[in-house]
Amino acid sequence: MTEVVVTDCNLNSVCERLEERCCVEEPVAPRSSTTGATLWGRVRSRLLRHKLDPQAVQSKNWHVDVIEMNGIKVEFSMKFTSRDLSLKRTPSKKQSGVFGVKISVVTKRERSKVPYIVRQCIEEVEKRGIDEVGIYRISGVATDIQALKAAFDTNTKDILVMLSDMDINAIAGTLKLYFRELPEPLLTDRLYPAFMEGISLSDPAAKENCMMHLLRSLPDPNLITFLTLLEHLKRVAEKEPVNKMSLHNLATVFGPTLLRPSEAECSKPHLTLASDIWSHDVMAQVQVLLYYLQHPPISITELKKNTLYFSTDV
Repeated sequence: MTEVVVTDCNLNSVCERLEERCCVEEPVAPRSSTTGATLWGRVRSRLLRHKLDPQAVQSKNWHVDVIEMNGIKVEFSMKFTSRDLSLKRTPSKKQSGVFGVKISVVTKRERSKVPYIVRQCIEEVEKRGIDEVGIYRISGVATDIQALKAAFDTNTKDILVMLSDMDINAIAGTLKLYFRELPEPLLTDRLYPAFMEGISLSDPAAKENCMMHLLRSLPDPNLITFLTLLEHLKRVAEKEPVNKMSLHNLATVFGPTLLRPSEAECSKPHLTLASDIWSHDVMAQVQVLLYYLQHPPISITELKKNTLYFSTDV
């Protein structure tokens, strides 16, 4: 049986941990190749139903659940923690590393526009993981991810060799972990409320102006890294018939990681339940990334040029 603490801000990270740790009993009879995916979909659905249930999140006790299908049984227990605990991001104490260090510090130290870890992980995924079913959705082995994290943090000379030998899901997991451990999300705490407002606009022209202006407002390292990741995810989605990862799937995986409410935002009185943070924030976070993924290619040059026009018009 697996025990999982379900935080009320990011269901995806919970599902990754559960998927990595859950115990599956050996079936007594042959099963369909799609059984695992279907069963895991049921687990996610069950987690979501509990997450949306206000009564479930008020209990401090562990809730035990069992899901069984075609001879496979997943048994797990879960409980909820408050979002003020789940959203705390602790910066790395050693500024020589890359995990938990501000992206501006890393790019300045490396004299690069995009952190080395992002460039290398993307390159490796596109080289041999873009056809992998469930890439970025399926969790890599935790020990492999921690080994890669340590290698990037210490800038070991063996990084390229490790990347070439490592399971591709561990490399994808390392990239997700890097963004998850940034001291603030890639799209920044300061702009978070504006992204939430912009994505809710009903007028297409107003939404386009707002969403492009928000990109222009990002610090250069954040903007360039975001656009680099964006084009990478689009290339991954082009292989959807093979890897089963659509733009929406990728937005669901990365949205709540790249765009998260700050601790101050989560402490607002009108967001008091886990269901509030899910319906009001997480779905919007996914929609923000999906908007940019569905948008035609975004040129940094054009964005900067439009900044001048924007200033002149004002």
